[in-house]
Amino acid sequence: MNVKSLKTIFLVSCSILLACTPKEKMPNKPFPMNIADIEPGREMSSAMKRSFEHYEAPRLLDNELYTNFLYTELKGFDYKDFDGTISRRDPSKIIFENGKYYIWYTYRHTATAPQGRKLANDSIPSTDWDLAEIWYATSIDGFTWEEQGVAITRPQKPQPGWRSVATADILKFNDKYYLYYQAFNAPSGTYDADKDAYDICPVAMSYADSPDGPWIPLNQVVIPFGESNDWDWRVIHDPMPLVHDGKIYLYYKSGMEQRDANGKHWDCWGLAIADKPEGPFVKHPLSPVMNSGHETMLFPFREGVAAIVGTDGIEHYTIQYAKDWVNFEVMSVTQLLPTAAGVFSPDAFADVANADGITWGLSHFINAGNNWKKQCSKLGRFDCDLSLSTNDNKMKNSNILLPNDVYFKYGLSAKQRERIKQQNEDLLNTNK
Repeated sequence: MNVKSLKTIFLVSCSILLACTPKEKMPNKPFPMNIADIEPGREMSSAMKRSFEHYEAPRLLDNELYTNFLYTELKGFDYKDFDGTISRRDPSKIIFENGKYYIWYTYRHTATAPQGRKLANDSIPSTDWDLAEIWYATSIDGFTWEEQGVAITRPQKPQPGWRSVATADILKFNDKYYLYYQAFNAPSGTYDADKDAYDICPVAMSYADSPDGPWIPLNQVVIPFGESNDWDWRVIHDPMPLVHDGKIYLYYKSGMEQRDANGKHWDCWGLAIADKPEGPFVKHPLSPVMNSGHETMLFPFREGVAAIVGTDGIEHYTIQYAKDWVNFEVMSVTQLLPTAAGVFSPDAFADVANADGITWGLSHFINAGNNWKKQCSKLGRFDCDLSLSTNDNKMKNSNILLPNDVYFKYGLSAKQRERIKQQNEDLLNTNK
C-alpha cells in the first residue's frame, strides 16, 4: 500500500473518530493492528486520541511538518583559520533574484576575538555580534557562495546601531527590498543605568530598489518597546517579516526577566503588523504568540505559518503551526535543528493561499574553531523536507544515532559526582 493510500485511510479514520459523540461507548476490545479497523466511536487513551486529532497523521512518515535536518559545509567563505577575528552568523531568509540566491548575515572582522564587556572598547568586541556589520553573499547553487561585501554599515552616533548592526532579515514588498535588523547602541551586555537593564536593543530598517543596494537607512526605531512592566520593554531581537493578507507580519523575540535553568531570559515571540514596511507596526494583542525558542525560523505553510522552534523553552526542538498566523500548536518534535537559521521560502512574500513550505536554508555554528578564547561562528547549509511538493522519506527518520563520544562528552561534573557519592553513603548508613 502506498503512502497516499495510507494517508487517505488516516484521514477517513480521523473523520469517523471526530464525528462520534462523547456519549457513544465501545466495548473494551484490544486495539486493532490496522488503523482501518478502528471502530467508530471507540474510546481511546489521551495519547492515542492525540495521534488522530492533533497531529497530521499517526506516522511521522506522513506528517508534512516533521523532518530531519542534514548539514553540508559551504564553500567560498574565509575565516582566517578560525582565529576569532572573523565571524559570520545569524543568516537572513534566502531569496532568489537576478538568477541567483541572496543571503544577508552578521559579519564581524575585528582586531581580536571577543573579550567580554569589561574589556570591550572601540576596537575590541564584547561578544561575537559586537562591532559587526551586515554583509551579503550570492550563490548559483546554494553550496558555493561569493561574498559581495557590506550591505548595512554602522551609522554615525547617535543613530540606532552605531555600536553594532546584526541579525538581519529580508522583506520584498511592492518590488522594493527591506532589511530589518538589531541596532545596538552599546557593547552587548552593557548595563544601562537609566533603564535598569542590559542589552537595550531596538529594531532598525534600511531599504533599497535592488538586493544589491544601495541601502538607505530609515534612521528610526521600527517596533516600539513596551512599557517598563511589559514583556518586551528591554529588547526586541530577531525581526522576521512575512507577507499575509497584504500586510507585513513581523515576528520578533523578546525575553522576560524570569530566567531558565541555563540562566537565560524566558524567550518568547511576539507579532507586530503593519500596512507598510516602515510601519507603524501594531503589536498583536495576544503577543507573545510563542512561548519558546531562542532561535525560531518562520515560513508560510498551506494557509498558515509554520515555525521551527530551536533551543530554550518548554517547547524547544519542535515544529509548530498556526493556521490563523497567531495561535501556534506543536506539530512534531525533532532533533538536530538548525541554529539561528535563514530559510529559502519561495512563498515568504507571495501571500498565497496554499504555501508549499521549505526544503533548505543556512544556519550558523558557534565556536567554529573549537576554542572559546577565539570565539567565532561560521555558516553552513541544512536540507529538510517541510514541503508539500517534496516527498523524501529519508528525511523522516526518527532514530538519529550520534557517535558514542558525543554522549560521554557531556558527563557529570565533580560537584554532581560528589552529590551522588553522598547519596550512596546516606543510603548505606540508613540500611545498616
